[in-house]
Amino acid sequence: MRTSIILLTVVLVSYLFVGCSVKDEPMERPNILFIMTDDHSYQTISAYNDELIQTPNLDRIADEGVIFPNSFVGNSICAPSRATMLTGKHTHKNGQINNSVTFDGGQVTFPKLLKAAGYQTALIGKWHLKSNPTGFDYWNILPGQGQYYNPDFIEMGEKKRFEGYCTTLTTDFGLDWLDNRDKEKPFCLLLHHKAPHRTWQPDTLYLDEFKDKVYPVPANFFDKYEGRQAAMEQHLSIRSSDMDVNYDLKMEDEKIKGRFGNVNHTARMNEKERERWQAHYKPITKDFLERNLEGDELYLWKYQRYMRDYLACIRSVDENVGRVLDYLEENGLAENTLVVYTSDQGFYMGEHGWFDKRFMYEQSFRTPLLMRLPKGYTRKGEVFELVQNIDYAPTFLDLAGVEIPKEIQGKSMKPLLIDNKNREWRDAVYYHYYEFPNEHAVKKHYGVRTDRYKLIHFYDDIDVWELYDLEKDPDEMNNVFGKPEYAEIQKNMEIRLAELQKEYDDNSMELTENKN
Repeated sequence: MRTSIILLTVVLVSYLFVGCSVKDEPMERPNILFIMTDDHSYQTISAYNDELIQTPNLDRIADEGVIFPNSFVGNSICAPSRATMLTGKHTHKNGQINNSVTFDGGQVTFPKLLKAAGYQTALIGKWHLKSNPTGFDYWNILPGQGQYYNPDFIEMGEKKRFEGYCTTLTTDFGLDWLDNRDKEKPFCLLLHHKAPHRTWQPDTLYLDEFKDKVYPVPANFFDKYEGRQAAMEQHLSIRSSDMDVNYDLKMEDEKIKGRFGNVNHTARMNEKERERWQAHYKPITKDFLERNLEGDELYLWKYQRYMRDYLACIRSVDENVGRVLDYLEENGLAENTLVVYTSDQGFYMGEHGWFDKRFMYEQSFRTPLLMRLPKGYTRKGEVFELVQNIDYAPTFLDLAGVEIPKEIQGKSMKPLLIDNKNREWRDAVYYHYYEFPNEHAVKKHYGVRTDRYKLIHFYDDIDVWELYDLEKDPDEMNNVFGKPEYAEIQKNMEIRLAELQKEYDDNSMELTENKN
């Protein structure tokens, strides 16, 4: 009897030990939910910064998983960034160097490889790559930039108009696909929102959400751009007609002459939406005309209007991310699904007096990245390593147990997700922006960033170098290129830049030297 009890105890202990061991092993084929927004700044996610807005549902992803304070893009503009995420290659290698190029859908992408490995794949929302999506069992996308109100979607080639707000509709379609997918297969769903892209048109239900909020003005809002020629010559300033009171800020009146003509923002709205819009914006327009603002007062007024509309768009994003997280939990999918939230790039919230993106300066170069991990991945909290959007594709493939093609230039983040031990990782990230000339007049440039320093070369119609010490100058106001005290650092950064251009097979430095 005593022997039997001992044997039974050993069996039970062994069973529990094995059970715990299996439970702690990373899944070989987790589901992948990749949520991306357009132009969402890391400054406006409260997990990064709680001074501007509270985003409790986005914070859930960070609180239950990991947050990357040093997440970057390789080319801060919509289509190039999306192509980079799909291919795991910098834009000079995947061909999508700017927004005017049509994406080559014949090249290798992570959705194609996942589909071939047995995943069911879907893309819903913003695409913005001109060619039709490839590698997806199902796709339902916005044409071009899409519309916020009662938008058109193209479902598997068929264009239809839908009643509702774009962020909510995109989520509705995503949840419907999750409900009706082949549940015998793991899934990879790309849920890609239009919001909060310019012109920052909130759901009419939330127009008043921040109407009385006064936002702190960035310390460098009135930046004079000394020693930074490219920054001086840009056209993305809140403090000029670059931000238009009609087109961008919705002041509609016959007395207001918009730079793009007088835009009718309510053209696609139904009667109830139009009534809510007019009830919100008409009093603001009346007050604006009566005050007849000029100079700094006008610039500060524009900044507050911009922030209120932009953040009201984020309000809808956060709410709808919460709907998706709730769905996963209610349907028993939370434990075996990797949830990723990011944006196609960062965005300026008045820093340097700007809106938009494009520059290699921090607010557009950095992008939010939050991950809630499937079971077996133990990393929690902040992951400080330098990661980039070339890393998404290899990470998804690695977690799914799919071989990573040699042509992919990014690195799998899987080792960073297992624990917080020191891992061998990159010491620098590379950047290259090409879209000049265009309406924002941001010069072509490339550069390298380490954990402390950043070197940028603006080229083509100018030849200007900039070097920043991000520890001493996090706002990037003081270009120290050519300063004697930074001579050794400058030399090392130039060497590192050349090494990265060779590693990534970008011969831009060679071409620029030949041109000049």
